Amino acid sequence: MATTDNSFNGLTEYCDECELDTLHEVSVQIRTESLKKENAQFSREPYRVTECQRCGRRNSQRMNNA
Repeated sequence: MATTDNSFNGLTEYCDECELDTLHEVSVQIRTESLKKENAQFSREPYRVTECQRCGRRNSQRMNNA
């Protein structure tokens, strides 16, 4: 479970690498999944990206896995 803390752009989340709850920078990125130029405009998906501020491990998860 993610919790907010007193930092500007961070959440405290569990880090598999550190095996602790650590401060993470969290952002949302729009990524193009198609390699074909003619379909690229229809293949953009949002991803939640987290980076541990202790060890630097990055993790991304597609947000709409319908």
